[in-house]
Amino acid sequence: MLFHPSGIDLSSRTLRHLSGLLAGHRRRIGSRWRRLTCGRQALLVLGHLRCGDTYARLAAGFRIGIATAYRYIREAVDLLAALAPTLEQAMTTVRKKAYVILDGTVLPIDRIAADRPYYSGKKKHHGMNVQGRADPARRLIWASDALPGATHDLTAARAHGIPAALAESDIKCWADKAYQGAGPAIRVPIRGKHLRRRHNHDHTKIRSLGERAMAILKSWRLLRKLRCSTTRITAVVRAVVALELAT
Repeated sequence: MLFHPSGIDLSSRTLRHLSGLLAGHRRRIGSRWRRLTCGRQALLVLGHLRCGDTYARLAAGFRIGIATAYRYIREAVDLLAALAPTLEQAMTTVRKKAYVILDGTVLPIDRIAADRPYYSGKKKHHGMNVQGRADPARRLIWASDALPGATHDLTAARAHGIPAALAESDIKCWADKAYQGAGPAIRVPIRGKHLRRRHNHDHTKIRSLGERAMAILKSWRLLRKLRCSTTRITAVVRAVVALELAT
C-alpha cells in the first residue's frame, strides 16, 4: 500500500469544533477506548465530507478497518446533523435579516435508469432535491430534507412548508422562476410579453447571492456525487450545514 500526504481546505477551527463535539459525545456514552482519538476521528470525517474520500481509502490511510471507518463517520454525521437548524429555528434567524433568498439544487447520486423518481429532467441526471435559504451575506442558514430529484422546486418548497412559514412571518424572499405561484411571500421574476427588464435585472442580482450559497454547499466534494443510501443524504447535508454555520 502506497501513501502520500494530502490536505483538506478547511481551517483548524473546523477540526477543533468537530473534535470537541466528539469528545463530549464520548463522555456522555462512556466510551473508554477507541482506535482513533477524537482529533483523528474528526480528521477522518472531514476527509470524507470535504474531499469525498471513500471508506476504503480512509481506512487504509488511518490504518483501521473499513467497517470501523464507516461507524466513525456515521457517528459524527449523525451528531452534526442533530445540530443543524430546523425550519422553525431558521425562521427565527431570518426575522433578523432584511430579506432571504430561496434556492434549490439537485445533488447527483449514483442510480440506474430504472430509478425514475430520482431522475431530474431539468438536470438530466439522477439526484436528490434540496432546498436552501441564504441571507444577504451569502451564508447558507438552512437546508431542507432531501427529496427525490424528480420533485419540482415549487413542489419541494410546499412540501417543506416554506411559503407558508414565510407568509406567516411576513419575510421578504427572493427566488427564481421555478417558484412561480408560490404565493406573495416569494418574489419571482416577472414573466410575459411586457417584461420589466430593470426589475428582473435587479431581481437576478439579489437572487444570485442564494446561488453562491448553494455553490458553497457543493464545495464539500462528497455532495458532488453521493454514493450512499438515499435515506442517509438528508443527514449528510445537515451535517455539512452544521459545520458551515459553526465556522
